[in-house]
Amino acid sequence: MGMTIRTITVSVDLGAAAADRVQLAAGLAERLRACLIGIGACRVPSYLPVGDMLAVERIYEDEERRAREQLEQVRALFEREAGTMPRTEWRSALTDPLAYHAEQAREADLVVVGRQGPADGDPGPTAAPTGALLMAVGRPVLVVPPGLERLGLGCAVVAWKETREARRAVHDALPLLSLAERVCIVAVGPEAHRAGAEGTAAYLTRHGLAATTHLLPDQPAVGAGDALLRFAGREGADLLVMGAYGHSRLREWIFGGATRDILQATHVCCLMSH
Repeated sequence: MGMTIRTITVSVDLGAAAADRVQLAAGLAERLRACLIGIGACRVPSYLPVGDMLAVERIYEDEERRAREQLEQVRALFEREAGTMPRTEWRSALTDPLAYHAEQAREADLVVVGRQGPADGDPGPTAAPTGALLMAVGRPVLVVPPGLERLGLGCAVVAWKETREARRAVHDALPLLSLAERVCIVAVGPEAHRAGAEGTAAYLTRHGLAATTHLLPDQPAVGAGDALLRFAGREGADLLVMGAYGHSRLREWIFGGATRDILQATHVCCLMSH
């Protein structure tokens, strides 16, 4: 077996989906006998000193108190939902959530974050943006949709593409794929070559995992992300594994179509590597 998962970090915020996400991460940590670290961060807004310095200081102190209160709330949520797990830690800081999560990821084998689609509501100021986090952490990221409190591993779907990111994702997912009852390798679109999918199946076989390969023809009307999610739905999949594609432009991340669609709309847990 390749890598093992010894430490999982989970992003904790005040969004409606946070409690389920912590439960899911705790359950996974228990199954893998891993340590679970809850991460919370909240930046205190800074103000340009204009006019009355005392007033500016007072505003800053109010904002700082509010940020500390929010961190206490997310900590309480983490401790409540992680339950009786033997190995948990809590880490928090008054700083930018994205930078803090990326920094703490140096100790993680897997980073668990929430889906942040247009319909998912505001997770509040302690949340790090999922897409940017995925690009920053240098670790496999498990994107969890709202309403899931357990990661079932009956079926896992691997989205195959002949790229560095996809190869990385398959390797990073080995510990989870080894728990799955069955694995489907899917190549989508005009460049879908059976050779790449078959080669990946052979790689998994050498790790003791059986996998079937599937070629999905190009469906321009649907898009690769949608085609993958439909396939995952048909197969009753619990996990989707894929490479994440994006590049930075003026501090904004621009994502490839399938990456963007799945980040916003996945209905199954999705392990992504960049």
